[in-house]
Amino acid sequence: AVASAVAEGKAERGVLVCSTGVGMSMAANRVKGVRAALAFNADEVRLTREHNNANILALGARYFNCAEAERLLAIFLDTPFLGGRHERRVNKIEIAQQA
Repeated sequence: AVASAVAEGKAERGVLVCSTGVGMSMAANRVKGVRAALAFNADEVRLTREHNNANILALGARYFNCAEAERLLAIFLDTPFLGGRHERRVNKIEIAQQA
């Protein structure tokens, strides 16, 4: 439901939480228009937004307490995509999803 909402433009971004985050991120990335990223620290969250324009953040509940998850989510929501040289990579991801 989260991946569909993002892909259909009903939501700008989404968050998925499960035990490890791995399966959910893999399933979400099968949906055209979704760029889901599994991240475990603030630097990964920031970079996946800045460099890959991730629109879904996947978190593993096993590895975070609520406060840390909230901190990572805030970084995800507050970090803009830098565009520029990173735009080519995002475009390649979108082209690959269309194939």
